[in-house]
Amino acid sequence: MPTAFPYRTPIDHTPRERTNVVVDDDQSSDVLQTVSSDTAQQILTTLDDEPATTSDIAEATGTSTQNAKYHLDRLCEVDLVEAVDTWYSRKGTEMTVYALSVKEIVVQFGDPIS
Repeated sequence: MPTAFPYRTPIDHTPRERTNVVVDDDQSSDVLQTVSSDTAQQILTTLDDEPATTSDIAEATGTSTQNAKYHLDRLCEVDLVEAVDTWYSRKGTEMTVYALSVKEIVVQFGDPIS
């Protein structure tokens, strides 16, 4: 059945090369807490291949859509994943497309090197 909405438009997205995470006495690392989850790690691996919607990620990681969305929200909060586009289902429902916002995380313990 033809639709007025493009189903999956091509996405031209390039994540930042690297981000530094400093772990010290004064600051806990939300990034490390977020990526400590197996599901979050599976999502990051899935998005390393290509951008995807919540339902695509849930299917690829073998989890529920609600669980995938929870972890995607947490990964977005710590700026490891970002919404990059909107696709439409065949029924016209908007679906957010997520992609990695960074390719490499460098964890440093102690004071940052200048």
